[in-house]
Amino acid sequence: MASTSKIYGSEYLAYLEPTLKKHFAGADEILFIPYARPSGITHDEYTKKATEGLAYLNAKVVGIHEKQDKIQALHDAKAIFVGGGNTFLLVTQLHELELMDVLREVVQNGTPYLGTSAGTNICGLNMQTTNDMPIIYPPSFETLGLVPFNINPHYIDADPTSKHQGETRETRIREFQNLNKIPVVGLREGSWLNVSSSDIILEGTLKAVIFEPNKPTYEVESGSSLRTLHI
Repeated sequence: MASTSKIYGSEYLAYLEPTLKKHFAGADEILFIPYARPSGITHDEYTKKATEGLAYLNAKVVGIHEKQDKIQALHDAKAIFVGGGNTFLLVTQLHELELMDVLREVVQNGTPYLGTSAGTNICGLNMQTTNDMPIIYPPSFETLGLVPFNINPHYIDADPTSKHQGETRETRIREFQNLNKIPVVGLREGSWLNVSSSDIILEGTLKAVIFEPNKPTYEVESGSSLRTLHI
């Protein structure tokens, strides 16, 4: 569950290469879910981008939009990648196509999953800590619940020298927690969560920012376990 698909000075998905070579080892085909459509690109264009970015895996990348039976495609998938873009659009498509529950099931049963940005947002209990504009109204804000908290990818720290007087990311997350008693993990760029059946480990070189309801904000180091963070 990665904050981003691309860090500054790096090509698309390049910084994740060592991790993904282990995570997707043995998978000769990856099912790609392009529904978030960053910048409004087509499903085909996005699948082409994913294919090029994952070329180092020597695996075939197939867009789920190409499959006639999308539910069966999820059950048959050897590995799954959900790309970033607009979380509202992604969640709408997954609910309308009745794929959200199936996606949860296959991942919980062991199918290796990669999410970036919006694809990471949907791993939390709901999508309400996304940074995206509500360009479409999803049938539900509920998401996969693969981890027992919410995630805020692309977490940005407040800049005390900035002349911008609007809400900080921390302010917006605390507004969410005024009405939702759900912990939130702020993932900085280049960070990801490595989730297994037994643990949730923060990876990358940076700390993550942890928001628990009615508690002071704090940070955890890379390598820390988040398995005890829950409602």
